[in-house]
Amino acid sequence: MSLKGKLEGDIGGLTELRSLDLSFNQDLTGSLSPRLGDLQKLNILILAGCSFSGSIPEQLGNLKELSFLALNSNNFTGRIPPSLGNLSNLYWLDLADNQLTGPLPISSPNSSGLNQLLKAKHFHFNKNKLSGPIPPELFSPEMVLIHILFDGNQFTGTIPSTIGLVRTLEVLRLDRNSLEGRVPSNLNNLTNINELNLAYNKLSGPIPDLRGMVNLDYVDLSNNSFTPSEAPLWFSTLPSLTTLVMEFGSLQGPVPEKLFSFPQIEQVKLRNNAFNETLSMGTSVGPQLQLVDLQNNQISSVTVGSEYKNTLILVGNPVCTTGISNTNFCQLQQQSKKPYSTSLANCGSKSCPAEQKLSPQSCDCAYPYEGTLYFRAPSFRELTNVNIFHSLEMSLWTKLDLTPGSVSLQDPLFNEDDYLQVHLALFPSTGKYFNRSEILRIGFELSNQTYKPPEEFGPYYFIASPYVFQEHKGVSISSGVVAGIAIGCTFLVLGLVVVVVYAIRQKKRAEKAIGMSKPFASWAQSGKDSGGAPQLKGARWFSYDELRKCTNNFSESNEIGSGGYGKVYRGILSDGQVIAIKRAQQGSMQGGLEFKTEIELLSRVHHKNLVGLVGFCFEQGEQMLVYEFMPNGTLRESLSGKSGIHLDWKRRLRIALGSARGLAYLHELANPPIIHRDVKSTNILLDENLAAKVADFGLSKLVSDSSKGHVSTQVKGTLGYLDPEYYMTQQLTEKSDVYSFGVVMLELITAKQPIEKGKYIVREVRMAMDKNDEEHYGMRELMDPAIRNTTALHLIGFGRFLELAMQCVEESAADRPTMSDVVKAIEIILQNDGMNTNSTSASSSATDFGSSKGALRHPYNNDALPKKDVNDSTNNAFDYSGGYTLSAKVEPK
Repeated sequence: MSLKGKLEGDIGGLTELRSLDLSFNQDLTGSLSPRLGDLQKLNILILAGCSFSGSIPEQLGNLKELSFLALNSNNFTGRIPPSLGNLSNLYWLDLADNQLTGPLPISSPNSSGLNQLLKAKHFHFNKNKLSGPIPPELFSPEMVLIHILFDGNQFTGTIPSTIGLVRTLEVLRLDRNSLEGRVPSNLNNLTNINELNLAYNKLSGPIPDLRGMVNLDYVDLSNNSFTPSEAPLWFSTLPSLTTLVMEFGSLQGPVPEKLFSFPQIEQVKLRNNAFNETLSMGTSVGPQLQLVDLQNNQISSVTVGSEYKNTLILVGNPVCTTGISNTNFCQLQQQSKKPYSTSLANCGSKSCPAEQKLSPQSCDCAYPYEGTLYFRAPSFRELTNVNIFHSLEMSLWTKLDLTPGSVSLQDPLFNEDDYLQVHLALFPSTGKYFNRSEILRIGFELSNQTYKPPEEFGPYYFIASPYVFQEHKGVSISSGVVAGIAIGCTFLVLGLVVVVVYAIRQKKRAEKAIGMSKPFASWAQSGKDSGGAPQLKGARWFSYDELRKCTNNFSESNEIGSGGYGKVYRGILSDGQVIAIKRAQQGSMQGGLEFKTEIELLSRVHHKNLVGLVGFCFEQGEQMLVYEFMPNGTLRESLSGKSGIHLDWKRRLRIALGSARGLAYLHELANPPIIHRDVKSTNILLDENLAAKVADFGLSKLVSDSSKGHVSTQVKGTLGYLDPEYYMTQQLTEKSDVYSFGVVMLELITAKQPIEKGKYIVREVRMAMDKNDEEHYGMRELMDPAIRNTTALHLIGFGRFLELAMQCVEESAADRPTMSDVVKAIEIILQNDGMNTNSTSASSSATDFGSSKGALRHPYNNDALPKKDVNDSTNNAFDYSGGYTLSAKVEPK
């Protein structure tokens, strides 16, 4: 708002004021008026990013209704007023990035203290000059804190063990202080914590055992004085760990291979330790691993398998002076991907006047609302992860009610405080400027935390740059006269041109209308209805030019996947809708009737757990299907670690429930009912909330009333998921989908593909099951490492879920439940844990197995199983369909 001056005068007279947000006004200076304490009805007070100074008024403790207090990023000095402990309704307390001094106030018989804030979820005191010990009395089991940010202060003494009593804690940053002594062992009880940073202190004793922190994503224990030891192997038991940092420490001995094989690990930073001997990264390097930094150790030789092709830094080790000095490993500047930035690839060389910038979607010049987002505790450190930053872009334009594609993220980096810093530019939906009300609304939502980023980004704050609003300037008479004369002459010339242009356009429109009414005519093989327009419900026809434009001429930067059918592109329509476009390649196209039948089938089903068809294109020799865009890819990618998304057990249950509901709809509520025929983890997609949607109806069969329950058909499906009874009898029923879904349920438990190295997942699970093992049912060794160490308390309904999966994969279809039975069973599992089952959470081409006149062997006999992993596709996300080769003509009812 570009306000200037001081916050003083008779502000206390605004007794009905409930919210005061003056954030991002860097010309607001001076001390805060004590009269702020008179605003008894105030609920929100945000003064972040200004230039206020002096002490925080004691009178703020009178604001008993206050729930949100943000005074961060100013120049406040002095001590934290004990009276803030009177704010019993406060859930957000942010005093970060000031010059505050002294100890943290604790209540006494004569004074209030911060330990009384039992409703507070956020203690953000980082980047001050607070000193003294962290009081043990500050924390208690009654507290509900999720963020404790005390980094960048001058705290001394030991870490209080009472922090371990706050079981709700998700982020603990105590780094950059002068803490000493041992790390309390009961911190291991913080099972919900996902970031722990104790770096740059004087901590001593053994390296703490953190194996109880089963949700830990990021840990940094650097620059302390722990007892010299080998790297503890409990690191490798943390299923969610993405980043391990322990630099300038006392680790010695060989580097364990297991440090590189975590399923989610992205970065291992262990420079300036005393590791020696041979470095071997083993043969099971984690699929997400991007960086290994072992500078300045004593490593004498190295063995790196062909699996690892990313950054390994060994500068300052003996191996770089005696053996491989000319390799990339001994160079600091290695070739690596650039950090993510929003692409402007389709704007070419276009430039804008001063202070204006190019909108990434429209390439129009405009005045963006700019600033910097500071994420104080992100759970990742890999700045090249496109999916994560795409999710942030979509989250911003969706939740801030902006046009899709109007968000630009540039130059992400981790600053000296270890915060993720990202330059943000938001572009107006129309015109070149935002109006004042839009800037006020967006700024307020970013300052009062109404906007919630994707959970991987953690707590944040936003510092905006001043916005220059449009100035309304008058037009002089002389310039008006000149403009009138110019316009008059122009219209004289244009009048002659319009007649010609109009005639040409009318002709083109007529031709286009004919094409739209019979877009299939040129593809028809035979039959009097060959050119009839398909009967669509909720989907529409797209022109080739429209899809070409929204994908930047099908550019590589818009390509998000590929498969046997063709390539998949991300596009944004003119109304802002984000779409996925599947473009058939030559050799995989169908005839007109088959394609028409396909889109009629796809357009008739509408359910929140089915990927929706937006439309199609069938012109200029092209066949394209347009789907709603699923930003988090396939379930298989998440289970394999390729997407960088961590699926805890509850998320897996919700994914199972959502996809089961989608299939139940196809079987029982679609008209006519539909059998999917190719249910698998690559055909279950995840939206921005990790809600599951079933995709790919390219092999589906409509079930007429007369034949429901036994459709005789050529056998199609994917080996590993294929119902053996269907394979041997060629009688297709809904229970064939149930079998395939049971295999997907086993994938959710094990993360294994149905067939790996000649072993079939159903048989492996059946042999391993032991109901006498109440916690893991004998499945611990087969379980996905990402959930293996989840406590029994959090592994809700595991045994019932496993039994349900095994019922689904019974050999006889008659012994399997229906999909609606499966839905009810999973709902009961979630309801028993008190979860709301109505809320959201969080491909290879299919194979044609043909037919045989003789008896068919069971498809999963040992001698029939391939040794190569089934469904081990290197394709990217959004291979929405395995193909459109329907085995028989499908007629809509």
